[in-house]
Amino acid sequence: MRMRKKPNLAIRMERCAGLLVRMPEERRGNWRALKAEATGLQLELGCGKGRFTAGTAAADRQTLLIAIERVPDAMIVAMERVWVLELDNVYFVDGDVADLPNFFAPDEIDRIYINFCDPWPSNRHAKRRLTHPDFLLRYRAVLKQGGQIHFKTDNRALFEWSLHQFPKAGYVVSEVSRDLHANGIYGVMTDYEEKFHALGTPINRCVATVQPLAAESVSAYQTTTSLI
Repeated sequence: MRMRKKPNLAIRMERCAGLLVRMPEERRGNWRALKAEATGLQLELGCGKGRFTAGTAAADRQTLLIAIERVPDAMIVAMERVWVLELDNVYFVDGDVADLPNFFAPDEIDRIYINFCDPWPSNRHAKRRLTHPDFLLRYRAVLKQGGQIHFKTDNRALFEWSLHQFPKAGYVVSEVSRDLHANGIYGVMTDYEEKFHALGTPINRCVATVQPLAAESVSAYQTTTSLI
C-alpha cells in the first residue's frame, strides 16, 4: 500500500533539517564526528516512521544511529519523533542501501538493523531482498569484524530463506527466534511490528555476526565491491 502524502512536507522537513545528512558520501570515514563521545556507530536500513529508531536511540544515547529511508513521507514522521525527544544521537539519510560502501568506510559500522524489509516473494525478485548475499557482501564492506546484523521479520518464508543466506556471505547466525515476543515484549518494536504482534502474528528474529570470509566467497566478494 502506497503511503499517503503528508501535508506541509517541505515545511516539516525544513524544521528537522538539522537531522538530515544530505551528502552522506562526504561523511565517509568520519561519521563519529557527529557525536565525538559516541561509543558505537549503528545503522538502520529502512527506518519507516521511526518508532524503533527513536526508541533505540533513546535507550542508548551514547551510540550514534544513522537511519536510512527512501520514502520522505515516512522519514518525516521518524524525524519528528526524534526532534520532539531532542535526541542528539540520530541522523537520517535519504539514500540507497546498495550505496552503503560509498557512504561508510570499511570497519566503520558496529551494527546494522534490518526490520521488516520487503520480502519480495517472487523468486525472480530474490536479488532485491535485503538479506540476499549480494547485499550481505556489501554490508561486510562497512561492518567491522565481529559486527552484527540484527534482522526481524513477520514473514516466515523470508526468515527461513535468510537463515541460509547469511553463512554464504560469511556470517555466523545466533539468537534465532521464530516467536520473539512469546514470553513478553522483547526490545524496541517498530510500528509495523506492534500492529502484527497485536494480531497474533509471530515475529522472527536472528543475529548474524561477521566472521572471516571463506576462501570460496572471496572472489564473489571482490566482484561485488568492485562494482560499487
